[in-house]
Amino acid sequence: TQAARPEKPAALFRAQAATPCPAVGARRSYGDAPLNTGGRVVLTERLDRIVSADLETGHIVAEAGVGLATLLRTFAPKGWMPPVMPGTGFATVGGAIAMDVHGKNHHGAGTFGQHVAAIDLATPAGPRRITPDGDAALWRATVGGLGQTGPILRADLRLSPCSSQLIQVDERRAPDLDTHMAMLRDSRATYCVGWIDGTARGDALGRGILEEAELTSSTMAPALRKTRRVPIDAPAFALSPPTVRAFNRLYYGRVPRDGRGVLRALEDFFFPLDKIHDWNRLYGKRGFHQFQCVLPDATAPDTLRAMLMRISDAGLASPLAVLKRTGPGREGYLSFPMEGYTLALDFPNGASARALIETLNQMTLDAQGRVYFAKDSTATPAMAAAMYPELPTWRDAVAKVDPTGAYATDLVRRLGLRDG
Repeated sequence: TQAARPEKPAALFRAQAATPCPAVGARRSYGDAPLNTGGRVVLTERLDRIVSADLETGHIVAEAGVGLATLLRTFAPKGWMPPVMPGTGFATVGGAIAMDVHGKNHHGAGTFGQHVAAIDLATPAGPRRITPDGDAALWRATVGGLGQTGPILRADLRLSPCSSQLIQVDERRAPDLDTHMAMLRDSRATYCVGWIDGTARGDALGRGILEEAELTSSTMAPALRKTRRVPIDAPAFALSPPTVRAFNRLYYGRVPRDGRGVLRALEDFFFPLDKIHDWNRLYGKRGFHQFQCVLPDATAPDTLRAMLMRISDAGLASPLAVLKRTGPGREGYLSFPMEGYTLALDFPNGASARALIETLNQMTLDAQGRVYFAKDSTATPAMAAAMYPELPTWRDAVAKVDPTGAYATDLVRRLGLRDG
């Protein structure tokens, strides 16, 4: 793959005029969403300027390469923060729009794209500004649209008020799946997420720890966790079933039966793995797959139970497993969330893991749910079409601005998203 790395908008426009091609942000997708094997890409990592900021209203203009952690560090001390943040602050503004990412507050705040007021696309003919009212179809094809309407140059964002750089986190045990789901459903906290033990069985199936969090009014400066690095590729036994089961038991037991409350720095709560550089090396040289699905309320209880039984029986789950409650908020035709529950787990790469994920994909489809394109590496074209019923509408909107398929990526081709 050939890559251009423009540092200024004019260079981005020249690159697109010469060879229209897909944009790549921070390369944080787990699968092939940004890849263009054998073709060309344009890297937006150096288009990382905050163009303007209104500290009275929280309205900013940021280039596509600005990281979400940068926005948090820059504006939290000034009383503002990104309204929606995924699990990593390395994600960029452009990537957050292209995937319409969600966070620990999706049940209340919706997706990232719902807080964007305007987007400037870099077309071969120059910049094109789109808004949700002025270009409704193109807007919904762009937000969550995997970059298929062209590279994003910059975006107008509406930040959320931030009262402190410290957040109060209350942790409680959830002894089983039914209790875990009920706690998530009944939570009224602004931020809510559950760690789930993918190795638990029997009466403990689906047990985990619920984290509910609220911003504080503290003016104290946060004490950030130290950055650490995984220095080598871990051997296979590091994530063997007995090791993971033992770790999960200890992790579950770290929270007292009556729960506990802790104060954390914003970055430590929102981006817990960002402090462990190269954490993917814990999975060894073969790497890993992540599976993430969202299931509607009607089918979630039975399907999650069946999924967790399969996962536990397979003995492949890692300690990094998350269960969240999602609301109805979504901005684009291909945006991932729906009202219900989302489950995300990592599995060390191997034939058995791929076979398990294929089974989980089918269970998701049968339950009228969908998989997250930012995490997918195994779904099929038929699954994608069934899971995303607005795909034909998205395809028509994309074809109008890119009739030759210049922005297609490996994921788009693998799933046949632009075929038909």
